[in-house]
Amino acid sequence: MHPAPALLPRSTPSAEGVSSRAVLELLDRLEAQAVECHSLVVVRHGRVVVEGWWAPYTAARPHLLYSLTKSFTAVAVGLAVADGLLSLDDRVVDVLPDSVPPDASAQARRLTVHHLLSMTTGHRTDSLAEAWALEPRDLTKGFLRVPFTGPEGAAHGYDNATTYVLARMVERATGRGLPELLDERIFAPMGIDHAEWDRVASGAAFGFHGLHLTTEAVAAFGELLRCGGRWGDRQLVPQAWVEVATTAHAPTEQVDGWSENPDVLCGYGYQFWMSQHGYRGEGSFGQHCLVVPSRDLVIVVTAALAGGGETLLGPLWECLLPGLDDDGSPADDARLAQRLRGLSLAPVAGSAGGEVVTARVDASAEGSALPDGTPVTVESDGDGWLLRLGTGLDVEVGHDRWRESSPLGRPVVARGAWQGRAFVADVFVITTPHRVRVEVDADGGTASATWNLVPLTGPGLALHVTSPLMTRPDVA
Repeated sequence: MHPAPALLPRSTPSAEGVSSRAVLELLDRLEAQAVECHSLVVVRHGRVVVEGWWAPYTAARPHLLYSLTKSFTAVAVGLAVADGLLSLDDRVVDVLPDSVPPDASAQARRLTVHHLLSMTTGHRTDSLAEAWALEPRDLTKGFLRVPFTGPEGAAHGYDNATTYVLARMVERATGRGLPELLDERIFAPMGIDHAEWDRVASGAAFGFHGLHLTTEAVAAFGELLRCGGRWGDRQLVPQAWVEVATTAHAPTEQVDGWSENPDVLCGYGYQFWMSQHGYRGEGSFGQHCLVVPSRDLVIVVTAALAGGGETLLGPLWECLLPGLDDDGSPADDARLAQRLRGLSLAPVAGSAGGEVVTARVDASAEGSALPDGTPVTVESDGDGWLLRLGTGLDVEVGHDRWRESSPLGRPVVARGAWQGRAFVADVFVITTPHRVRVEVDADGGTASATWNLVPLTGPGLALHVTSPLMTRPDVA
């Protein structure tokens, strides 16, 4: 892939008051704790001073942001508000009347843009699964049908469906699709031309999930916010909206099922989390955009984490912040630059081999990436192996290098080896945090396909490597 033009100027850590020793300490700590990072970008005083990608992830590759997408949707809401097309007091039932169930409760009829943005609708837990089960063809209608367990405006409850409804309200008010609106008003003026969106079968973007951007583009978004919505000589987002969106509107509690994290308890804005330092957009499995205006600092991380945000946030705060405005040196910067150039995820260990093996998938393990009984074939192709996973899903696998292919339209990167009588390959769905480990037992004729982290939109591998992205094909 050809690198895109730089969105942000570059500098060195020492020139911007960032300790390279502190960054090295952070990398050491993440490695010691077996934290799987995919990228790290640090921006100080508007300049990129730290940037690294763990191979096979690269700077030019967009990465799935999961719920960090919500913060972009919030900016789209702000644009509609600034244009006089929406207001914080507008009600869902008035903007989207065709999605109101006949038996909608009085509380459902009172819900406003403010309630949705702050997630204070009265749903104390995520309504998404129940809403889709109730109305698989209209999530907004399903959301309004899910019973409320508390009054609106009283308490925060993390609820993905609120952001989906916001996206539909923006689209109805502006007459533009959410991706098209953000392309025109935010991304294009910033020089971002690679945004990709996951969609439901109707073609609508999720809104609460599904945006893919490069790490630098996310860092540029963070810098846009840090500068009060200003990009160069243009005010792309009203400063007043940035301020209101990144101010706490509701206290937050520990979310059931999430690991303990003091940053979760700092309050919730308009689709932004408040933090111990500044505020953040956050997505599942470790996608973070941290903005600390008081320190002229933006930190972006993409990762594949089974744990909660504290796995990253604790080390970031404890290592990086004490190193700000610390005297550094060009020698420290050079050591850090060399370390960043060598970042890589561990390849599969083992040997090369040319044996042709056939097997069938045993999908007894929960969350298998392939259906039970799927035929699997491994055969040498001169540059490594061709791994056939059922019909039409042929993955090129390298031995001493990463190999890229796009069997169903979207890229995968794979590397493997023989370990005795077993063939093992890691297949990265490279625009996401996810990868599948395929293991083929040559003697037993069985194979397995196991996710490192099962995608939140479902375990089927084909769903995530098919173009265009449409991981809710049942929702029309």
